[in-house]
Amino acid sequence: MPVGFLPEEQRQRYGRFCGEPTPEILARYFHVDDLDRERITRHRGEPNRLGFAVQLCTVRFLGTFLEDLREIPATVPVVRARQLGIAQTDGFASYCTGEQRWEHAEEIRQQYGYQHFSDPFVQFRLNRWLYAVCWTGTDRPGALFERATTWLLSHKILLPGVTVLERQVARLRNQVQERLWKALGRGVSPAVQERLLVLLTVPAQGPHSLLDR
Repeated sequence: MPVGFLPEEQRQRYGRFCGEPTPEILARYFHVDDLDRERITRHRGEPNRLGFAVQLCTVRFLGTFLEDLREIPATVPVVRARQLGIAQTDGFASYCTGEQRWEHAEEIRQQYGYQHFSDPFVQFRLNRWLYAVCWTGTDRPGALFERATTWLLSHKILLPGVTVLERQVARLRNQVQERLWKALGRGVSPAVQERLLVLLTVPAQGPHSLLDR
């Protein structure tokens, strides 16, 4: 299976906002509870409190911290500010380019139990799950990639770069295919192997093998 199997549309929406979130998405992922409020109010200044809340809700929804917070739809800070009783959202623009956002991202990661993708135990769990999914199912590469993304989100594992996950899915799927081929090939006698090879031979007078036809 080729490593770069994702279509461009699927690649572009990985770990990113695709337009304004719907009311259903806002209600599910962009709501803060009492514990969230307690942690948010520890930070001084409304821009910092709003920025912390927006980053918290964003990582819950996307599974990653955005490098450029200006990609966040305008609806998100407005809704968060309304819920937190913050009158002005103007300070969010300066927060997006400040250094405090990186400290907040690490604080959220630690307080809410998010793990790095590169953690060896995370890799072991993901590989074991991927292997089982590939062995027992017939998902296409793109669908398998989506399932892996959902698995990472549900286990609070920060999404890696799109090509990193793409390569991992391709590698595990290829391993399963090779194991399957070897298992099937072990029971084939030499005589049957010769007959199968004949099916794959492309004759001189045509572009298609017997198997193709």
